[in-house]
Parts: sequence; structure tokens; C-alpha cells
Amino acid sequence: MSSIDPSIGPDRARALFRAELAEVRTDAELQALRTRWVGRKGSWVAAFMDALATAAPEIKKSLGRGANELKKEVEAAIAERGAALAATKRPANAVDITLPGRAPVLGHRHPLSLIRDEVIEIFTRLGYQVLEGPEVEDDYHNFEALNMPEEHPARDMQDTLYLQTPLMPSDPEMPGDLKGSPLHSAPPLTLLRTHTSAMQIRHMEKHAPPVRLVAIGPVYRRDNLDLTHTPMFHQVEGLVVGKGVTLADLKGTLSAMAEALFPSTRADGARSGQAADFIRFRPSFFPYTEPSAEVDIRCFKCKGQGCPLCKRTGWIEILGSGMVHPAVFEAVGYNSEEVTGFAFGMGVERVAQLKWGVDDIRLFYENDLRFLEQFGL
Repeated sequence: MSSIDPSIGPDRARALFRAELAEVRTDAELQALRTRWVGRKGSWVAAFMDALATAAPEIKKSLGRGANELKKEVEAAIAERGAALAATKRPANAVDITLPGRAPVLGHRHPLSLIRDEVIEIFTRLGYQVLEGPEVEDDYHNFEALNMPEEHPARDMQDTLYLQTPLMPSDPEMPGDLKGSPLHSAPPLTLLRTHTSAMQIRHMEKHAPPVRLVAIGPVYRRDNLDLTHTPMFHQVEGLVVGKGVTLADLKGTLSAMAEALFPSTRADGARSGQAADFIRFRPSFFPYTEPSAEVDIRCFKCKGQGCPLCKRTGWIEILGSGMVHPAVFEAVGYNSEEVTGFAFGMGVERVAQLKWGVDDIRLFYENDLRFLEQFGL
């Protein structure tokens, strides 16, 4: 870009302008060109006007005419180039289709959903029916029908969350599963269910044996949120009822489940299904089963040698189980002389913590993507 020199005359200046105009690519460059050539001060046209005042009389007329023509030509050319730039300008908020597209961020399955689906797949393969039911329950189905009448000490094992105002069958907030029930057969809903066993009672009330089902879903307890407790968690509870059902059937079922959920629990070289190598039953107490047992699996981390995960015992507790108490059969109208059954229950979070080595149950509920993205899609 040459310096402004009016001595070269309007004709030569016109050629310089056209050369500079050809280099303009943006609005900012065009504005700078306008200021340089037709600005009120310090421009080419202003310099010619200043030179006109001191020009010799014989060239003043031609110089003035040339300066005016240059000004008109510059303004017209700048206006034309401005229109051309505007025509090619991308509209506001326009998308540049020449840019590579942004790949969508893939979501990840929640670890509890993965365990839930895995458990459902295992029991569906074994021929079980999967049930889901209301999370707001009445005292009868949650406690009494499960051999826990009022004032029964076993109720203290489950610190219950009660509703401030009970729901009746006619309430618009009544869970859909319970609407339409006759008033005399549908007691008021007074609590958030403490286990999914209530669904087992509801199913047996409507269906004759044989029964083979798992009930899965959230349950609620008055627990403080800490490393191992949360007021809401998920349970899977199974029930089998029929003629000739024995404790051996319970052990075989739970062995198959444990081996499917924790393949590494089996001793090295042990045959598939050889339960004694990786599962054990310990006597326990549950009001709705008799006899009752806690079930442990051989530690899959240390192979039973003892480590911090299993508290140096070589075994990890995973669930409670037992043979269905005759009082439960009486509550649903089954003849305990003709049929027997077994039941079991375990926490989904407990399985997830063991399976993936998660030491804080709160991580499942804090929605931290750094944690959740470690699991499957």
C-alpha cells in the first residue's frame, strides 16, 4: 500500500485504488479502504482537495474535475463491493455445513440397571416370572401376611417410613396397581414398602400353586445415608411354591444364580454347578421362612484365602433365604400340608458393590458422570 501522494494526479491514483480494492476480503478491510480514500481527513480525496487550493490556475480546473470523478468512482466501487460481501456473508446463527459434524455423546447404562437386567435374565432363563408392584403398601401385605403381626419384634428389623396421611382406594393418588379394588379387600396404604415380599403375597392371593417368581424394585427404610446405607435401595426377592419343593432346590437355585453373577466364585478346576466349592448356608432368622439361612459365596477376589474384601474370612455374604413359613401359606389360602416353598432376597446395590468393587453406595445416586461412564453402554 503506497503512501498518499496527490502529485501523481487523479488518473494514476485511480489505478492504485483499483489495485487496493482487489485485495479487499472483509468488511473491516473495506471500511479501512473507504477511510483511506474518501475520509474527511488524511484521505486521497482530501489530499487532492488540499492540493487544489495551491494549484496553478491552468491545472486547477482539470484537477478539481479529476478529484470529483475519483471520489464518485471510489464511493460507487466501495458500495458495490460492500453489497457483494453482504451477499456472501453467512446469516446470523447459521450452521457451516462444510465443518465436520459433532459426534453425539453416547449415554451409559446405570450400573444398577445393568445388575437388574442381569438378574432378570438369569431367572427368566430358569423359568421365573418377573413381577413389579406398588411402592406404597398396606400393613397387611407388608407385615402381617408375612408372619409379622402387630407388635412382632421382627418389625424392629425394618425401620419403616409411614405416610402422614394414609391413601384409600378411592384416592386419585392411589397407585395404579391397586385402583379399583373393593374397599373391604383393600386396606388403607400406610407405608412405603420395606421389601418386595409384599408382591409375593399379592401374587399368591390371586394364583394357585405352582408359583415361580422374582419381585424386583425399590424399597424404603429409615436409614441414614452413609457408605453402606441409603433410605431407598433395590431388592430382588424370589419365591418358589409347589409340591415337593425342598431346601436342596433352594441351594441349587442360589448356586446357579451366584455362579452366573460371579463366575469367578467357583474354585479353580471345579465343575460348573458344584455348589459346595463356592457357596455356603449359615443358620439365621427371618419371620417368613423356617428354617432360614444367610448365604455366602467364596470370595472371588482372594479365592477364599482371606483379604480385606471378605474381612479375612474367605466368604462374602450376599443374601438371606429359607423355606416359606406355614403361616405365610395360611395367610394366602394355600394348604401347607400339600405344598412347600422357598424364598430368598438380596440387594441390587449389594451385588453391584461386590461385582465392581464399589465401596461407597452413595456413588450410585450422585449422578457423577466420571463414575457412571465406567460401566457399559
